[in-house]
Amino acid sequence: MTATIQDAARPFTGGALTALLSPATRLLGLGEPTHGVEAFPELRNEFFRHLVEHEGYRSIALESDCLSALVADAYVADGTATLDDAMNRGFSHGFGASPANRELLRWMRAHNEQRPPHERLRFYGFDGPLEITGAAPPRPALTALHDYLAAHLDLPRNRATLDELLGPDERWTNPAAMMDPAQSIGGTPETGKLRLIADDLSALLTAHAPHLTAATSPDDFWHAELHARTATGLLRYHAAMADTAPTRVGALMSLRDAMMADNLDAIVRREARFGPTLVFAHNAHLQRHQGRLDFAGTPLQWWSAGAIMGTRLGDQYAFAASTFGTRGSDVPHPDTLEGLLSPLPHPRTVIDPARLTTTLTRTPTPRTPADHTYVPLDPTATDQMDAIVFVKEI
Repeated sequence: MTATIQDAARPFTGGALTALLSPATRLLGLGEPTHGVEAFPELRNEFFRHLVEHEGYRSIALESDCLSALVADAYVADGTATLDDAMNRGFSHGFGASPANRELLRWMRAHNEQRPPHERLRFYGFDGPLEITGAAPPRPALTALHDYLAAHLDLPRNRATLDELLGPDERWTNPAAMMDPAQSIGGTPETGKLRLIADDLSALLTAHAPHLTAATSPDDFWHAELHARTATGLLRYHAAMADTAPTRVGALMSLRDAMMADNLDAIVRREARFGPTLVFAHNAHLQRHQGRLDFAGTPLQWWSAGAIMGTRLGDQYAFAASTFGTRGSDVPHPDTLEGLLSPLPHPRTVIDPARLTTTLTRTPTPRTPADHTYVPLDPTATDQMDAIVFVKEI
């Protein structure tokens, strides 16, 4: 009997998706093919509820600013401030306007209200404080790290030295620096000195970890580590923005995903006592294979946060990619992967990539995106995915 694509497909449910994953999974990446389409975060919400109620998951991490997310987590964990405040200040990239993200925080807070601290859900951002137009100033993260250490250790430099080297925040947030290296502050002597200071402070944090954890708390120390990672990562990113090499944009993409991976690594370690973590982001940040992009005629390659975490975690990392069929007039060609999946009868379908491969007589043609916000799945990389979620129409 000849296998068909239908044999590799099941209607989407949380159980149908988790059945394809290793039971050793500690970090589960659920990707979306484009931002700003509510169908994907709505599916994420449904799936996360299943993971919490049936699979022991206790945390979720989104492709959003790791520092801003502390506001959203405080609301979810303890009811600090209001839902409106958490949406306004707890997200980056405009994700605070998403109704599905609002519903996520509302449901997580309701779930936590009658539970003790060790059973409460946690919300994380795992992106750096980065936007398309540039990077945030390192001041908040660097000064928070300095102040935490200064309260318990004798430091060689005071806050006045940091403030003098940092200067006005406007120097760091100049949007022209994204495309013009000469506009970046990253190549100045002050930035070089700040990078050394951030590195020294991070080393002190590690060297005195036993004392600092006992003097404060494991949570306070974890937040200090977050500020250390963010300060050093931002300063490294700003320095790369000042680079004039033709590989500059690719280097920035690599640095961003490396920051993401370090944050995910820290989240997994923190959550190890409580349960696995769901991470939701663009497919390109969670995939195992190397990312490729043609930017202004220059081919770029970089490794995603998911690829890095796959190296670190092995089979404890799982990746479920998602994609879609039709969006308005954008109908996939029948020879593409999305075109081959489009005749499936269900609005949302879970695909077993391994079984799918056995049904194909040839590699599908790559889909040509209708706009730059959508990145189709690479049909040559389905063996790097643990599951595919196909949404028939958005």
